[in-house]
Amino acid sequence: MHIGNLLKMLPDSLPCELFEDILSTDRLRIERILSRGQSTPQGEWYDQNEHEWVLLVEGGAVLSIEDPQSGEARLLRLGPGDYLNLPAHQRHRVESTAPDRTTIWLAIFY
Repeated sequence: MHIGNLLKMLPDSLPCELFEDILSTDRLRIERILSRGQSTPQGEWYDQNEHEWVLLVEGGAVLSIEDPQSGEARLLRLGPGDYLNLPAHQRHRVESTAPDRTTIWLAIFY
């Protein structure tokens, strides 16, 4: 048995986002994501084959979620404790993450 802690072992610098698998099976993947000032490259969108439930544990972020009918993007500001469920193929992108502190995400892909 391994006891982990989402809030520990944070790197001093984060030149790029850090993705760490916590648990992975054939049908489920749990991932810790660490960000500090990163965003999705301009013009790029995530469009995943899996559903994603994501919790912002610490820090802050702004996401764009694309409306599948209109193609219009809606901005969502997330703070500690905020979570959302993104259905498979829900186009989304990270517009910004807090530049002055580490943003910790917990993402569950299913």
